[in-house]
Amino acid sequence: MKQRLYYQNIWQELSSTKNMIFLAGPRQSGKTTLSKIISNNYANSIYFNWDISDDRKMFLSNPNFFEQVQRVDTTTPLIILDEIHKYKDWKNYLKGVYDQFNNQYQFLISGSGRLDLFQKGGDSLAGRYFLSHLWPFTIGELCHENSRQIEDFLDNPLMISVRHNTAFDEIWEQIFQLSGFPEPFLSAQKRTWRRWSKIYSHQLIGEDIRNFTQIKAIADLENLYLLIPDKIGSPLSTTSLSRDLKVSYNSVNQWIGLFERFYILFTIRPWTQKISRAIHKERKMYIWDVPRIKDPGARFENMVAIELYRAISCWNDMGYGFFSLHYIKNKEQQEVDFLIANDNDPILLIETKLSDDKPSKTLIKFQKQLNIPAVQLIQSGETYQLISNDQLPILISPASLYFACMP
Repeated sequence: MKQRLYYQNIWQELSSTKNMIFLAGPRQSGKTTLSKIISNNYANSIYFNWDISDDRKMFLSNPNFFEQVQRVDTTTPLIILDEIHKYKDWKNYLKGVYDQFNNQYQFLISGSGRLDLFQKGGDSLAGRYFLSHLWPFTIGELCHENSRQIEDFLDNPLMISVRHNTAFDEIWEQIFQLSGFPEPFLSAQKRTWRRWSKIYSHQLIGEDIRNFTQIKAIADLENLYLLIPDKIGSPLSTTSLSRDLKVSYNSVNQWIGLFERFYILFTIRPWTQKISRAIHKERKMYIWDVPRIKDPGARFENMVAIELYRAISCWNDMGYGFFSLHYIKNKEQQEVDFLIANDNDPILLIETKLSDDKPSKTLIKFQKQLNIPAVQLIQSGETYQLISNDQLPILISPASLYFACMP
């Protein structure tokens, strides 16, 4: 579990080229730990961390310090540059390093959630790196030995390839209660999560965002952070949040964008193709620290969102397609929680219900409109059902069982 084998496999795939690998993801999701695990597979390696004063002093006096790596054989050394984005000219530095040394070293660049490389990299780094994400623990990762091949999943996304296992339920419940962040998850203690969650929010807003932006309204940002868990599962109303916080619409919109770039939350957009009177603008948002959500139904939906988001982001990292996650809602307030698309073609509908083992009417309706498979996920259970919607299949399954075999 602690070895993050799922993400090690992604690393092995991406690092087979000369490109630098940028490792991005939420703060405290385990990026530094994964980097050091990866380094254990290299005979020659150097770990550098900008936050360590001696490392920083070494870098400032000799930016090519890694040439001094102590080698035990002729294999390519791994150079890990952690938090290098805190160096103000980091993009030009990495460009120069890559252009001069890409044939001699393998580079792994990791950092805090602020390392928003895929949007901030700029033309200077184009074609020189692959982006890889590391997310908090999910059941899809922890049960990856049961997962199907991506080709098989895309051919039949409703197939359950394993039997129910009580371990699936235990992992799901542990994430439900403690989040998937390694520290509280591995502690298996609710008190640890409470302490961790309080410190985590302070570090994100009081340190990371404050240190890397010009925003001074930290108290308002903290209040927004407190309000978000009650908004999960509903389309995002920036107007309502601005009214609650007594700040401008543009400020709230900017802060939501900041929260997304720092991996405090993620948003999904509505799907509109072939949906009459569809809502076009309002996004839905989900958070990574799921136990902050008090409503069981909203927390369950957020858990499903995380599993789906983990899957499609990793599929994209591996180059399997151009996957995206959406939801459907029309002006009659009919809604399906999630839709997965690949290269702008819908491939799967997903609805969440805590315990309802009959397919929802809106799932049936939108499935007929889009003519694609559909699944309704429930919180618990040991068996699944396959139901016909005319000629279209609907799977009803416990979420833990479904995600345990999702690639």
